[in-house]
Amino acid sequence: MKIGDAVSVVDDLLKGKVISVSGKTVVIEDEHGFTYEYPASKVVLQEPEIYTEIKTVQKTETSKSISKKHHKRPLILDLHFENLVKDTRGFSASERVFLQKEKLRDTLDYCRKNNLKKLEIIHGIGDGVLQQMVYEVLESQTGLDFHNREILHEQSGTVLVYFK
Repeated sequence: MKIGDAVSVVDDLLKGKVISVSGKTVVIEDEHGFTYEYPASKVVLQEPEIYTEIKTVQKTETSKSISKKHHKRPLILDLHFENLVKDTRGFSASERVFLQKEKLRDTLDYCRKNNLKKLEIIHGIGDGVLQQMVYEVLESQTGLDFHNREILHEQSGTVLVYFK
């Protein structure tokens, strides 16, 4: 350190310039003209040019891999009968509901087995038979929450299921 150097004091908000150095004592003058004495070990040089010479390395951020089973979009199960079988002819109403119920249970088991967090069940609006069956199955299950996408559940043809 020499006279005229810009300095600051460690553990203090004081900045100024060196006006004298005697042994291990440094005398500093702040911007208002006041003088202060500090031990040389408490005074550091203010050299902004040392920071301009330091090269910074720009690192690219690596994206965190997201498991396929934790997508933001839920798994979608459409329970319309024409989506479950190739030929819809020859099935009675009770057989249709039974197959839809089995598909729903199998899908719920699949979601639990593969640790999926969300399932969207499309049951349609219709006369409410399929909707009622879906709610009965969901109410009998443990470890899940469910709700309709719409405020008026009669007007909604979907149910969102969240697995705990």
